[in-house]
This record gives sequence, C-alpha cells and structure tokens, in this order.
Amino acid sequence: MFYIILGFSQETPKLYLPDITNDFPNVRDFALSPDGTEIMFTAQSVMGNLSAIVSSKKINNMWSKPKVVSFSGQFFDLEPFYSHDGLKLYFVSSRALDRSDLKAKDFDIWFVERQTLSDTWSEPINLGSPINTEHGEFFPSIAANGNFYFTRDDTDLKTKDDIYVSEYKDDTYQTPKKLSSAINSDGYEYNAFIAPDESYLLFGSYNRKDGLGSGDLYISFLTEEGWTIAKNLGDTINSDKMDYCPFVDTKTNTLYFTSKRDNTNVLQDNPLTTVELHKELNKADNGSSRLYQVFIDNLLKSN
Repeated sequence: MFYIILGFSQETPKLYLPDITNDFPNVRDFALSPDGTEIMFTAQSVMGNLSAIVSSKKINNMWSKPKVVSFSGQFFDLEPFYSHDGLKLYFVSSRALDRSDLKAKDFDIWFVERQTLSDTWSEPINLGSPINTEHGEFFPSIAANGNFYFTRDDTDLKTKDDIYVSEYKDDTYQTPKKLSSAINSDGYEYNAFIAPDESYLLFGSYNRKDGLGSGDLYISFLTEEGWTIAKNLGDTINSDKMDYCPFVDTKTNTLYFTSKRDNTNVLQDNPLTTVELHKELNKADNGSSRLYQVFIDNLLKSN
C-alpha cells in the first residue's frame, strides 16, 4: 500500500491519560498491546537518570493505576515495543549481561516473552548480534514481516544517531543496514516507528533546518523508488520544544508521541495565590515530558 501526504493534521494533539502520567516527574515512549488491553510507557526522574517501564491494564474500560513491570525497576530501562502477536516485548536497557553486575554498560535491545497472553513475562534476554553491538542500540520497531528497525549510536561514524533496519530472512536477522539519506542525515535521527506493512516510517530528528526549535517528528513513505525525502509533520503536531517517540495504533490511525511542550501561563492578570501557583506549576503540560495523542487520518490517505 502507498500513502501520500494530504496536508498536515489540523487536529491539535491532546494530552493522553494526564491523570495517570502526571503521577511521574517525566514520562516518555509508549506501546499499546495488539489486543488493546495494556499500555506500557517509561517513567523517569526529574533529571531522567532513573528510568523504569510501567504498565497499565484496561479493566471495565478504565485504565488501572500503573505498576512497574516484572522485568524493570532495577536498571535503566525504556522504549518498550510489543511483537505483533503480543507474546514478546522488546525494550532497551543499559543493564549488564550478567544480572549480578550492577554496573551499567552500553544500551542494548532486550526482550521478554510469554507462552500465552495471560502468562507472566520471562526473565530478560539480550537480543544479541547482529543488532546489538558495542555501540548503543535503541527504540525497536518491527514490521509485520519481521524486519527490525532501530536506532544505533555508532561513535565510529561521523554522523550522530542513525536509523537502521535488519531484514528478517530464514528466521534470522541479517546484518543491519543504515537507511538512506532520505531519512538519515549528519545529525540525529532516532525513535523510528515502522508501519506494519512498511509503507511509512515516523521518526524523530533534532535541530534540522526545517525544524521548529528542537526535536521534531518526521515522516517518510516507501515507494518503488525507495524512501521519500522525510517531511516535517508541521507545527500542528510538532512544537518548539522536544517532540519524539512516535507510536501509531494502526487500527485507529492514532499517533501517540512524547512532547516537552510548555503551556505554563507565565503572564498573570493578578497575583497568584499559593493554591493557584501550585496548580499552575503542577499541571500536566508544564514542560515536563508527557504523552500526547492525535488522529492522523487526514495525514495519510490510501492511493
């Protein structure tokens, strides 16, 4: 299937589950289980140096209070992604290969698995080569055919973070290849979400010439000629602050993403009371990292 850009979404992104996420100083990245009954996201400290994956389950059409997942809470973990059958969960961690070693190593992609959707998760397993290396690997996203997209910070290259794909052939991941210059640049490209049919790729990039002030979300489409030149999603979705970590529920064409946009009211008509000050300082969209959602039906149209 091929998609064309109709024009950028006219709908303003809305905070996603602020009553839940506002319990944490910062939240980022998002994953929705294939059956729609569980979400996972990363909860972090004010400075971002403590990071754990938490989950919430839908019970009677209400999301439960988030809990740290069984495989997180001790090491620096982030960026969960469900397999398409929901039986594996990929994530990123700086934990050592030896669990008894508490010293952090470079970031790798790990996974946990379960036999059925009602079973508990296994102990974490390192994904290994050829995807993991001595460099940092981040933000797994998997197409329906098994092709594995991720970010790598290869300090041996002149570029910064780049987006790679490892093709899945004969039940084996192939040597990862960096995506073309239509997507990757000399700067930072990261947080790639691949459509299940590989028809489009959403990703984050930092401080491009067409950027809006910080990290922005971009989109590229796969055609017979290859990936189209990535386009900025525009100032309806992107802000002048950091916007990153896209995830699309392709059943509803809902884009979930992380943003540090700041709607703090700094110009007051009258002096604030203590209660009013506390409310303004602690509202969800105060510049902390939060989750947002927006429908993108009018961004994508089947052609």
